[in-house]
Amino acid sequence: MGHRRKAREIALQVLYQVDTTGIDAPQALELFWLNFEAPANARDFATLLVTGTLAHVDEIDNAIRHCSDNWSIERMARVDKSILRMAIYEMLYLHEIPPKATLNEAIDLGKRYGSENSGSFINGILDAFYSRIKMTDED
Repeated sequence: MGHRRKAREIALQVLYQVDTTGIDAPQALELFWLNFEAPANARDFATLLVTGTLAHVDEIDNAIRHCSDNWSIERMARVDKSILRMAIYEMLYLHEIPPKATLNEAIDLGKRYGSENSGSFINGILDAFYSRIKMTDED
């Protein structure tokens, strides 16, 4: 497993913990590292994903709302919401990562950790978001 895939799994777990318990990112990351090991490069990327996602969570949630016609963000499963937030953060701020790679990784995370419909749900929202940012970039 590549270090970015491992880091995304870790970041998902930490983002889920923050969303569920309400603790802050540094505390959630510290708790995770006290209980689990990860290679340094996965650890660094996971930390970047968690802190970056949470630093921009309001902007990211607005983007999710604009791409989700039939679901309010409050009704979304926490796993799906955490995956969406992390993926949109990557697409907006980590330009060295191809958006298609981010999209595929998010769908895989949804299939692995979410419900049976999570993969297609995440795909639909991220595809809509990616279409929007592509149109903005082309303008």
